[in-house]
Amino acid sequence: MGKLTIYHHNRDSAGYTYVYPVVSRRARGVSIGINLNPNNACNWACIYCQVPGLVRGSAPKIDLPLLEQELREFLSQLMDGRWLENNVPEDSRVVQDIAFSGNGEPTSAEEFPAVVALAARVLRESGLAHVKLRLITNGSLLGRASVQQALRAMAQANGEAWFKLDRATSDGMAKINQVNDHLAAVKKRLLACAEQCPTWIQTCWFALDGKAPDIAERQAYLEVLREVGHQIAGVHLYGLARQPMQPGSERLASLPAAEMQAFAAEIQSLGIAVTVNQ
Repeated sequence: MGKLTIYHHNRDSAGYTYVYPVVSRRARGVSIGINLNPNNACNWACIYCQVPGLVRGSAPKIDLPLLEQELREFLSQLMDGRWLENNVPEDSRVVQDIAFSGNGEPTSAEEFPAVVALAARVLRESGLAHVKLRLITNGSLLGRASVQQALRAMAQANGEAWFKLDRATSDGMAKINQVNDHLAAVKKRLLACAEQCPTWIQTCWFALDGKAPDIAERQAYLEVLREVGHQIAGVHLYGLARQPMQPGSERLASLPAAEMQAFAAEIQSLGIAVTVNQ
């Protein structure tokens, strides 16, 4: 496999259908990904997405027995210790989470609540109940009762959600996430998420066509944080660590570290915790 790095998140690296390991800069260690969208289908098409061959759609039917087999097998390799030594840089050899992420929106899987229950049970039975469950989501399906049920189960199993909010205007969401959405609906789903499970906002911040997000976009984003800041755990602000794989990726560029830190300082001035990953 070769040493994992933050710049390489190949979902096939372990040879499984659903389970894949990554070194996560935001989780700050090894994240065991559960890819519920092996068909590369998502209901969004973010212009910075690193999934090759992305298509619009939902998750396919999930083979729960196969997923459990893969997860147990991989956890046994991790507990052996040699896998971490052989595949992970020395400063990242700690298992931080099981993350429902992958090649599309994980909550689009009909079996998502069952997958959460499965992962929590396997962690308990493996003596790893301290390992977090994390949902990395665009938040679009948080209005579903089944998804909220799964979030409540995650909260009971040391879990948390990372809810995507890249831009806070309809025009910004259309450009970056390629969806037609309204901020009022996004805030409603975000608050529903936070009510069920500890929730961080995750924001990808970068230049488009050589320009950073303008002042109107920044102010709209900060206004959302003023409204919801007391109900979220904080903000994960991050840039473009890996190569986008979508059409038009040449229009994207990373922002200078100083600019990222300055925006993080504005967020912190609202009394909100923030992490920055360039």
